[in-house]
Amino acid sequence: MAFKTLFSIVSLLAAFQGASAALTRRVACPDGVNTATNAACCQLFAVRDDLQENLFHGGLCTAEAHESLRLTFHDAIAISPALEAQGIFGERVTSGGGADGSIAIFSDIETGFHPNIGLDEIVALQKPFIARHNLSVADFIQFAGAIGASNCAGAPQLAAFVGRKDATQPAPDGLVPEPFHTPDQIFSRLADASQGEFDEILTVWLLVAHTVAAANDVDPTVPGSPFDSTPEVWDTQFFVETMLKGTTFPGTGNNQGEVASPLAGELRLQSDFAIARDSRSACEWQSFVDNQEKAQAMFQFVFHDLSILGQDINSLVDCTEVVPVPAPLQGVTHFPAGLTVNDVDQACLETPFPTLPTDPGPATSVAPVPKPPVPSSN
Repeated sequence: MAFKTLFSIVSLLAAFQGASAALTRRVACPDGVNTATNAACCQLFAVRDDLQENLFHGGLCTAEAHESLRLTFHDAIAISPALEAQGIFGERVTSGGGADGSIAIFSDIETGFHPNIGLDEIVALQKPFIARHNLSVADFIQFAGAIGASNCAGAPQLAAFVGRKDATQPAPDGLVPEPFHTPDQIFSRLADASQGEFDEILTVWLLVAHTVAAANDVDPTVPGSPFDSTPEVWDTQFFVETMLKGTTFPGTGNNQGEVASPLAGELRLQSDFAIARDSRSACEWQSFVDNQEKAQAMFQFVFHDLSILGQDINSLVDCTEVVPVPAPLQGVTHFPAGLTVNDVDQACLETPFPTLPTDPGPATSVAPVPKPPVPSSN
């Protein structure tokens, strides 16, 4: 009941913010085209348009969009009040960690950490944009992730803020969860990073992002292997397909952090498999199946808080209005062709698995997420 109440509060707050925005006096931006509720947001219109044209291929839900969203988490989660209390890393040492841009500012260090393998590519792609726009690196990373997600049909409109302080030192290694970590390790790490807010339930909410995700380096022989059969849209197929019995591997198999998946071409992370079946999170996981509204609202809620970890919310300006509202999702949640509820590895003992149709046709095979060439930056 508590989570139903929170869901209602989130929905009401969104409606209230929308109504308030309509009544708020707007300022004309220097570009002569756009208006904003706060002049500090005007600079983001040019950044948004540059990103859409020159990184996201005209506003597509491509690998660059996926990786930009992934980067927001890997930057923000590298914060530890526990280490700060020990005087090892944090606000009382030099910088507080969190959503502070350190993964790009100190990319020669942080992209070498094992959980950040492969992020050097998106960091390198983003750096020219950072150089030509007057934003903090911390603000840019979170804004780029929100814009990238907006290109995926069915996604929520994610929060965007300006005013974050940039890092003055790199985050230490060991603060980003790995796909081979146990649920206990992941739950503990996220709880520490968020001072207890990201519990087992909110961990599931964060993992909604895997609906538009793929792995390049878990099995390097099959880069771009998606986590579900629809990586180009923000839907709930990820929550269906992680509950199906694993039968195959997209590449070599037996890689650290990988377990068998149900579909040819699809890669399943060991951590997703385990959290989906853990007694503390299994029913929350199942609750996202065929619940598009929840997949939008809960990630919107948790991304807001993730994106300001280590920052003072009172010193930030909310510029969410600059983020495009994503296109609505088309299609229905389903079992992949050839599979039914009999292939579900039921883990939630409290509620039956939702009734879903099965796609017609031959067995589903999932293509890798392509990496189109990035247009040259001007």
